[in-house]
Amino acid sequence: MKKSIALFASAAALATAPALARPMTSEDVTRIADVGGIAVSPDGTRVAFGLNQLPDILSGEANGTSETTLHIATAANIAQEFLPEGMDVGGIRFSPDGRMVTFLWEPEGDDTHRALYGIPVAGGSHRRIAAVDGANIRSYEWARDGRTVYAIVAAAEDTVRTRENEAGFNAIIYQEEQRFNRLFALTPNAPEGTEPREIAVDGHVTEVQVSPDGSWLALRRAPTTLVDDSLTSQRIVIVDSSDGTVRTTVETAGKIDDYEIAPDGSAISLLAGIDQHDPAPTTLFMIDPATGAFAPVNAGAAEAVIDTEWMADGRLAAAVHVGAQSELRFYDANGAVTATVDPGGVILRRIDAAGDRLAAVGDSPEHPNELFLLDGNGFTRWTQHNSWLADVDMGEQRTMTYQARDGVRVEGIVIEPVGGAPAGGAPTILTVHGGPEAHYSNGWLTRYSMPGQVAAGQGYAVFYPNYRGSTAYGTDFSKLHQGDYAGGEFNDLVDGIQALGAEGLVDLDRVGITGGSYGGYASAWGATALTEHFAASVMFVGISNQISKFGTGDIPQEMYLVHSRAWPWDDWQAMLEVSPIFYAGQSQTPTLILHGQDDPRVDSGQSFELYNALRIRTDTPTRLVLYPGEGHGNRRAAARYDYSIRQMRWFDHYLTGPGGEPPEARFALPEGTVGTGGE
Repeated sequence: MKKSIALFASAAALATAPALARPMTSEDVTRIADVGGIAVSPDGTRVAFGLNQLPDILSGEANGTSETTLHIATAANIAQEFLPEGMDVGGIRFSPDGRMVTFLWEPEGDDTHRALYGIPVAGGSHRRIAAVDGANIRSYEWARDGRTVYAIVAAAEDTVRTRENEAGFNAIIYQEEQRFNRLFALTPNAPEGTEPREIAVDGHVTEVQVSPDGSWLALRRAPTTLVDDSLTSQRIVIVDSSDGTVRTTVETAGKIDDYEIAPDGSAISLLAGIDQHDPAPTTLFMIDPATGAFAPVNAGAAEAVIDTEWMADGRLAAAVHVGAQSELRFYDANGAVTATVDPGGVILRRIDAAGDRLAAVGDSPEHPNELFLLDGNGFTRWTQHNSWLADVDMGEQRTMTYQARDGVRVEGIVIEPVGGAPAGGAPTILTVHGGPEAHYSNGWLTRYSMPGQVAAGQGYAVFYPNYRGSTAYGTDFSKLHQGDYAGGEFNDLVDGIQALGAEGLVDLDRVGITGGSYGGYASAWGATALTEHFAASVMFVGISNQISKFGTGDIPQEMYLVHSRAWPWDDWQAMLEVSPIFYAGQSQTPTLILHGQDDPRVDSGQSFELYNALRIRTDTPTRLVLYPGEGHGNRRAAARYDYSIRQMRWFDHYLTGPGGEPPEARFALPEGTVGTGGE
């Protein structure tokens, strides 16, 4: 695919960039490149990374999702793209001997599947090194001796069902015909015709880690393929690598996330919830793999551990988010903190280590995800993508803390308008994160659904609150919203805007609200129950009816355990009264509703309910836009660009423009895009 960015620019070139000249645009957002997965070579001399970028639809490339290209960096600002153009890869690793970078790739063709490939770091062509006939490899890990690759593989094709589907007998039996992943031991570069060894395991396995001596595996397993079970019932299971016999199960409660095996095999680090009601797996645990016993390391701390890696000397490195900032922390084998590294304003997103070398992916208010290397007691930036950002004028970004009406302290992030706010305050877009078990960090906050610097360049202030229920402030804070739908959590939003109004940044008569998923719920609530505070709303894949949400989404158990703490039938009226449709009749807030037509998490019917309630019960302008083929968030380039443009047009019309009837339903695409003369 054609690239519209300079992939690498020297630090000197960036330092001598010309004076800032223009605001950021939605078109700029389409060409952002992000560093994704990373892997450090065993000797620490190289870092392989994936570079993610959408197709350049504005220059005529075909619409599609983000593609990942393989690069290898050997020093700061020295990196090489390592595969032919057009190869979209995943699962980037180094072979245990460091001679090869391996990756998952599916060649184009009628009868191809995702297999394991490798390319020598010293030069040469890529080649397939392991595959399972008729099925995709979803993930894999090398045994440390390099003789075996353990792979999570999709279910085998059901040829009978395939023929029935082709004949038109394509009925779907909801939740009853689950297709479980399989576990295989593969021999790299095995002779043609060699059958891979399947290891029988119960349940649905989604990840494998290999012990140092190769005798046992640590699997992430759920009882079913249901999303609800993946959130609430996943467990770490220790099995024999020869036949899958279960040695022990780690009986944690609730959600789990990243886990890593210590270099000597004596411990496993695990990120998990402290109980079944913990909204997010952000507490660090240490596990004894022999017994399955586990103990928390940082329970109760006002922070969120987001990734861990073991160093060769037995220390555990952890990327930790503390409120809106981050730090790198080292623990000894007993769980005691031995060192902390301040990344200097960079928000660490993921880490990888080999030997004594540690690499990280991080972003900041000035740039999206880049590659960083730990250098003594700080980080050195190794990649410089998106060099065009040097020509963009950005608004000042800062954190702020305010007191909610009930005394709770809440932190948020503010992007001020480019050039500062005028007298009387600036029009403002309140951007609400989903979850709510998530949080905003003081890093890069401009994406297709997050107006950020695009809005700042057009004179807006943008506010990102970490309202109660957010992570990175401790489990107690993340539980404050439970059993209180739309109560204190959404009052925090208004209180934050009021605080910014009091300091003169915000024009309280020109405030818009937007967000997706739970942020979409907040946007619908702002447009209805809190309509007096918001002059415009953009709701994305949001909740409008908490009763029907239980019956149409794929996570009812998770909603009960970590959000509502009650079932709708416990009190139908109470659940209705925390639903935006209940207040739709009083809405005076023009509302743009956007939804992926194939959303399994929040059914698109939620948007239809709010749209119809607003249209029938009020004269307030509203519009519903559906994205065919999209789910719980837009993945394709065209749908993302369309969303970005529509969002800003809506806010421009109602916060800084004429108001009244909605803007035109369609807008002109830039010349050269697909469908307007592009090739």
